[in-house]
Amino acid sequence: MTKARLLRLSVVLVSIFMILLIIVYWDNVGTAHFYLHTSFSRPHSPGAIAAGEDWDALPDVDEFLAKLLSSSLKQNSSMPRKTEQLLVQGSNKPVVSNLEENVRGYDWSTHKDRNSLDQEKLQVERQRTLREFCANSSFTFPTKERSFDDIPNYELNHLIVDDRHGVIYCYVPKVACTNWKRVMIVLSESLLDQGVPYRNPLDIPREHVHNTSTHLTFNKFWRRYGKFSRHLMKIKLKKYTKFLFVRDPFVRLISAFRSKFELENEEFYRRFAIPMLKLYSNHTNLPTSVSEAFGAGLKVSFSDFIQYLLDPRTERMAPFNEHWRQVYRLCHPCQIDYDFIGKLETLDEDAAYLLQLLKVDRLLRFPPSYRNRTASSWEDNWFAKIPLPWRQQLYKLYEADFVLFGYPKPENLLKD
Repeated sequence: MTKARLLRLSVVLVSIFMILLIIVYWDNVGTAHFYLHTSFSRPHSPGAIAAGEDWDALPDVDEFLAKLLSSSLKQNSSMPRKTEQLLVQGSNKPVVSNLEENVRGYDWSTHKDRNSLDQEKLQVERQRTLREFCANSSFTFPTKERSFDDIPNYELNHLIVDDRHGVIYCYVPKVACTNWKRVMIVLSESLLDQGVPYRNPLDIPREHVHNTSTHLTFNKFWRRYGKFSRHLMKIKLKKYTKFLFVRDPFVRLISAFRSKFELENEEFYRRFAIPMLKLYSNHTNLPTSVSEAFGAGLKVSFSDFIQYLLDPRTERMAPFNEHWRQVYRLCHPCQIDYDFIGKLETLDEDAAYLLQLLKVDRLLRFPPSYRNRTASSWEDNWFAKIPLPWRQQLYKLYEADFVLFGYPKPENLLKD
């Protein structure tokens, strides 16, 4: 009897110890601080999602995690919220003279005459177009048919998560991503200025905005959650509000070229400009610094840039840089069901409407856009000296982005 009692007591103690270990583990990885404040549900109509609602059709592990998260929400509903991300100190204000931050380019108009009904219809149409072409078996492009589980972790680094408000943003470079990252920093309180979270997006210095340690992205989940990473991603993708902003693909390329090769950029000169100048302009013995190169009149031409994009060797050596990588490769729109699709061409209206839907429009406003940003009307001039076969190849390279996001085929550039 004594041995049996000791055995039972040992089992009880071990069980208690294991429960305590599990509690400590989950607290360490931050699960107790998930906030599922999704502002509107799929497919069309806005509406808050209750944290305790039934999470149907989830696998066993997902269901367990879902219940755990819901339980944590109830237990912490009266406690101050804590950001899940690492808080980074940053006290420097942005430099006013920064070329890309020059206040003269800002449009400070409030646009209070927006029609919310029109915006809602616009979203329905954009999402319908995306879903139809993702489901259309006759329209194909690389990676279209793979599942979310097939996406390598390193390809998920553009999905930024704000657990405080239940928001996931896929950022696309050259589509107002700097200011959207600023908004995500303010919402998630992931950056401190002298011990206090930033409240005004424009106060956040540019160098901190693009510091990867500032943002919680999907590709960081493996370090935080280990084998539960994909399960947690799926739960968040199901419950959180997911959005992205896109742009006419050819105009985005022009903007990327202007930003990275017409301005002095040491990193892009060494990584990209030197190889382009050697391969496509037959230059040798190039200067080692961008300032010397610019002083000698050695600059990458737009033609060099297009040749680089079309050269099969480019992709074999490394994936496209994020500034000209296709949106379907950055944000996986056929694997992720986005709740909101914004466009740079309607940035002011789309941004204001999105912040209203997220119910954060009283906390902040989206930083005003640039009046002098690259215009669609510039396409004809920029592509005038690009041979027709190159333009046609380039369109095929970016065709999925044109089609999925409803941009018209640039027929004037693709015919004699």
